[in-house]
Amino acid sequence: MKKPGKMLAELFRNVTKEPATIQYPYVKIELPGASRGLIVFISENCIGCNICVRDCPADAIKINKPGEEKIFEAVFNLDECIFCAQCVISCPKKALSISTDIELAQLDRANLIKVYPAKPKPPKEKVEKPAEGKAAPAAPA
Repeated sequence: MKKPGKMLAELFRNVTKEPATIQYPYVKIELPGASRGLIVFISENCIGCNICVRDCPADAIKINKPGEEKIFEAVFNLDECIFCAQCVISCPKKALSISTDIELAQLDRANLIKVYPAKPKPPKEKVEKPAEGKAAPAAPA
């Protein structure tokens, strides 16, 4: 050690600085908007075309029809998914979207299977048309 004073000066400079790292699990980080995380399935929009299943390069998606109605559920194998979002891009009815949830680590591999149950589609509201020759009812003021 030729110049110990140089090392002491560097030591004191680093002791007084703020840390350069984030204390991650304790302080959550803000992710950029384009981050790819967990795939979210919106069963009300799904028509069961299976384009997402065919386009998935990792074969991580299964779309099932649990009953006689035209409602569908999705099963995602998160341990196989590469989070490329190809399924989201190819879905014609926007039944899949990307969330920014990246904390997906599990101790048990069975917990990496995400099942989105089928939800019944909301009923469509019927709009009454006025009979021919009659005026439409007045709107309340």
